[in-house]
Amino acid sequence: MTGTAELEPRIAAWLSHVLGVADVRVTGLDRIPGGASRETWRLVAHLPGAAGGSVARRLILRRDPGASLIDTDQQVEFAAFRAFQNSAVPVPSLVGIEEDGRWLDRRFFVMDEITDCQADGRLFETPDYVGLKSVIGHRKWQILGTIAATDPVTNGLASALKMPVGEGIWRDQLDYWEGVIDEDALSPQPIVRAAIRWLRRNPPRLPGRVGIVHGDFRTGNFLFDAAGTIRAVLDWEMCHLGDPLEDLAWAFNPLWGGQSFENPGRLLPRAEAIRLWEQASGMVVDPVAFRWWEVFAGVKGVAIWQSAARAFADGANRDPIQVTAGWFCTDPQDRFIMDRMGHAAL
Repeated sequence: MTGTAELEPRIAAWLSHVLGVADVRVTGLDRIPGGASRETWRLVAHLPGAAGGSVARRLILRRDPGASLIDTDQQVEFAAFRAFQNSAVPVPSLVGIEEDGRWLDRRFFVMDEITDCQADGRLFETPDYVGLKSVIGHRKWQILGTIAATDPVTNGLASALKMPVGEGIWRDQLDYWEGVIDEDALSPQPIVRAAIRWLRRNPPRLPGRVGIVHGDFRTGNFLFDAAGTIRAVLDWEMCHLGDPLEDLAWAFNPLWGGQSFENPGRLLPRAEAIRLWEQASGMVVDPVAFRWWEVFAGVKGVAIWQSAARAFADGANRDPIQVTAGWFCTDPQDRFIMDRMGHAAL
């Protein structure tokens, strides 16, 4: 693995090239643990300032790994960040994207770091944040509703993402994640296979319009501060166009809320979260279609965790998050699928 001592001057050279300034230095390069699809590094860039001094700029670098839990297109994530710049959906400011491997061996992009923030949802139960759960929860579901309400043509994402047609809104996603399971599952997955058959027999009602789907909107993928402000929504690598209910169902997955069905994301009761999302999105949740997307969310979750286990078993990625996700998360997803299918059959 390339060490930080080697990477720092290479990043500095790229920044100098992109920003058009000389004498850039990079210090404090440190890899942030975790991350399903890309390596994430923080660093400080020292840029030329007035009177011969320098200005420190804290940055985040997202680089493609050797093997990934989720196979995604870096251009998609960058396009999503760019589309929501200076909008009601908070995202970091961008520096640039690089496809040429000569700089850092693999593709990467760089953005400003949002400082003095947290992402860990477990903090919501601690003394410093428990009193902010309602504030953060209200903003969380309002932001997700705002994403759903955003016109992908107006904000430019329609030109970067595939526009699904008709039943492709749900079928494209189901086909993709079933293919992931076909390719990566290390053992039979009878519950998921039954769920896929059920999903195909009971297609959801199509939405009134195609919307922007973040793809992984959940506790852990947004940054909040000590005042309860959500400062940035991160991890847009699975962004696509589709049914906004897909995002809501994924955000309700109990994995993000301490296995709670009724308190999604550890913040607000289920009914309140839906009300806030409906208010911000201008849409009404069809409970039958939403249940379909909840079952789908369980299938998608198992596909991701099985890909993690496969990457670890094959030696492609020895990051502990790979084996932990593959072992720890699949069983809760199976139980979630059975619960949602049971409710759907009523």
